[in-house]
Amino acid sequence: MSRRIALASCQALPTGDGDDLALLAPLAALGVEASMVPWDQPGVEWSRFDATIIRATWDYTSRREDFLAWAASVPRLHNPLSVIEANSDKSYLVDLAAAGLPVVQTWLAPIGAEPELPESGEFVLKPAVGAGSRGAGRFDAGRPGALDAAREHLRALHEAGRTVLVQPYHSGVDTAGETALIFIDGVYSHAIGKGPMLAPGVRHQVDGPAYVLENITSRQPSEEELAVADKVFAYADGQQEQDLLYARIDLLPGPEGPVVVELELVEPSLYLSYSDTAAGLLAAAISARLS
Repeated sequence: MSRRIALASCQALPTGDGDDLALLAPLAALGVEASMVPWDQPGVEWSRFDATIIRATWDYTSRREDFLAWAASVPRLHNPLSVIEANSDKSYLVDLAAAGLPVVQTWLAPIGAEPELPESGEFVLKPAVGAGSRGAGRFDAGRPGALDAAREHLRALHEAGRTVLVQPYHSGVDTAGETALIFIDGVYSHAIGKGPMLAPGVRHQVDGPAYVLENITSRQPSEEELAVADKVFAYADGQQEQDLLYARIDLLPGPEGPVVVELELVEPSLYLSYSDTAAGLLAAAISARLS
């Protein structure tokens, strides 16, 4: 008997960026019929699928409560609701730091709060619920008018209903970029490099496009990056009742070594096309969860 799954996407990008289409053939070879279905498409009976795999639901950041309600209604969801609730708000970075993991230093500015902004160096303001560079701004405290511009950006994010993260800007990303390490079914699979997304003084609107073109390259992570990612994944996986189907850990070059800028467990791009084996590994992991 053929098994059926849904790969959840969004109406703005029903097939995502095309990368997840690489799953269709290996799933079919395992007797699994997969369809890409927008998460908020009216009339979908999610219970008719043997599993729903969250993939390109990239517009949820502007409708998080609706998305959580949808996730709570979907049986056999991967990654599951408990993961989505905890990981869809980047305030989790504070918890990772409290657990002793190497994380980019992060301060929270809840709605209405007026945090003390750094008086020197570059820093970033971005929404706690966001994706890509939407809503992010880069400021240099030493430049005339920069702190006023930062406060204006902070107010705009608060008016949009967003808690704000305040983080130092790690300038090493301008030359080395980010390293994103992808884990599938508990095992490191592959990595990619991402170019810097924030030019000096740039402020992105919080209601920007659901998908932003990035400068992506294949990358072999360093031993130090692999060690950090392994440690972070082990911690994250250990917090769950159900093993994580996938995870992506984004690292920045910090002054004392790699630091986590994001732990992506909800709807990360997995860059399957940058690996010869990743699509097959993920298809096999999905098939195993249907048994």
